[in-house]
Amino acid sequence: MQLTSFDWLIVFAFFAVSLAIGLWASRDSGKSTQEFFLSGRNMPWWLLGVSMVATTFSADTPNLVTDIVRKQGVAGNWAWWAFLLTGMLTVFVYARLWRRSGVMTDLEFYELRYAGGPARFLRQFRAIYLGVFFNVMIMATVCLAGIKIAGVLLDIDPITTVVLVSVVTVIYSAMGGLKGVILTDFVQFTFAMIGAVWAAYVVVNLPEVGGLDGLFSHAEVSERLDLIPSFDNPEVYVPLFVVPIAVQWWSVWYPGAEPGGGGYVAQRMLAAKNENHAVGATLLFNAFHYALRPWPWILIALASVIVFPDLESIATAFPNVSANVIDDDLAYPAMLSYLPTGLLGLVIASLIAALMSTLSTHLNWGSSYVVHDWYHRFVEPEASEDRLVLIGRISTVLLMVLAAILALALSNALQAFSILLQIGAGTGLIFILRWFWWRINAYTEIAGMFISFAVALFLEFAWVPIGLPELAGHERLLLGIAITTVGWLAVTFATRPTDMATLTNFYTTTRPGGPGWQPVVTQLPERTDTQADGQLPLRILAMLIGAITVYSVLFATGFYLYGRTVATLIAGGVAAVGVALLYTIWGKLRR
Repeated sequence: MQLTSFDWLIVFAFFAVSLAIGLWASRDSGKSTQEFFLSGRNMPWWLLGVSMVATTFSADTPNLVTDIVRKQGVAGNWAWWAFLLTGMLTVFVYARLWRRSGVMTDLEFYELRYAGGPARFLRQFRAIYLGVFFNVMIMATVCLAGIKIAGVLLDIDPITTVVLVSVVTVIYSAMGGLKGVILTDFVQFTFAMIGAVWAAYVVVNLPEVGGLDGLFSHAEVSERLDLIPSFDNPEVYVPLFVVPIAVQWWSVWYPGAEPGGGGYVAQRMLAAKNENHAVGATLLFNAFHYALRPWPWILIALASVIVFPDLESIATAFPNVSANVIDDDLAYPAMLSYLPTGLLGLVIASLIAALMSTLSTHLNWGSSYVVHDWYHRFVEPEASEDRLVLIGRISTVLLMVLAAILALALSNALQAFSILLQIGAGTGLIFILRWFWWRINAYTEIAGMFISFAVALFLEFAWVPIGLPELAGHERLLLGIAITTVGWLAVTFATRPTDMATLTNFYTTTRPGGPGWQPVVTQLPERTDTQADGQLPLRILAMLIGAITVYSVLFATGFYLYGRTVATLIAGGVAAVGVALLYTIWGKLRR
């Protein structure tokens, strides 16, 4: 497809703005690792919240949603909607604890919570395991989305795509540090949302689609509209709804939706001005992520079912796209090819914005692990701040190179999403309980990490070859969760707990509260500055109300688009009540 000069002008203007912000932020970012990785711990909640949501609004996300909707219908999105429960738990329970801990990265947490060689091993290993391996995998899926978008809309080959995006992203990420990333995220999120909503409006009103009425009345679309799958067939509703909402959200570790908070979400909370700003940032993130953004993508995905009913029709329409990347997720950029001049440039700029915001965050976050939790902690403890910032910039470049290479080997976003879910199966409960149960130790986390990884590899590559019956995706996930959970629980009770001095220091620093710390609390002096606030039950209630409220907004939007007035009013009313209750509870929590 050929872009006009006006389209290209919009795209290049966006690149120029991103680079300018990175260069402006570089004035402060090079002063220290605190500035480079945490922006001086002085960021407001609204900027941090938008930055989080911009990061999760990656170029691969609408592709993933399109893949899900075309294969499983709208209800298939519970595979990620269920993680709202994790997010709200982070908002009302964990955000304050992370900010109170005072660590620079969530991996530094290990040597605050645990002690000795196991804690040091855990921190060092996960710095490489997450900072490099997992991080590169996530960035590769993002680059893959960029490859598909560029192939369909710009007729650019994969290598050229990853080189162009990588160079610009690395420049402003390496120069501007976290401040440059956050400020650029704000601009990029604005671009991305305007582009997504406007594109959905144009696509739905294409003659082939016929507006909302024509879309929802189409035979192939109408059967995909359920927000919650029908409970007539357990083979449908169990994997699509029951497993995600009952098990997956608390038991599976996934970047950006870590049970107990973590990763780049923890990085944003640690960069907040104070605990209240950390809570506000994560609340804004979850509201925007789950209630504001999904419907433009879903509408385009449903429209693609009419315009491109199968993979053959996509391949025929775009003969220059490599055959190995033709899959249902390609339908999203395929639909964008119908956009008019001007809007096409804006949407392409918005997709580039989404792509670069995610890459820049993962580059800075992964680099913080490599520098703070590996190089500075174990390689050169006496390194100067200037040298650490230099190592951070070098590792930023290397991470981008590895991700670009891996991107050329992947084929679709859902494939990578499923792999990451399986690898993290069974570890989520550890990240929730380690704040509230004194008995969790470093060996617990080591066992969970290695068992889940080994089980994932066995189920993926050895289960069927040794003659065992093939399992459905949700069956493999549940089996992985069960084996991993039993394994780390056994290791927990078979090994010695963390020494009491370390546990006491952790408890008095973070003051998490809850009955799981009773053996530690009984040994503490009667001082008010070491006591928890006693509001854990109220915080859990706020988490449940918050989740119901956001789901209600999500449903109300869907019902409104479907033309179901009564259902819209009911869902909207539930959302309004939820907002009022949250406002009341938040007032009590702040006091």
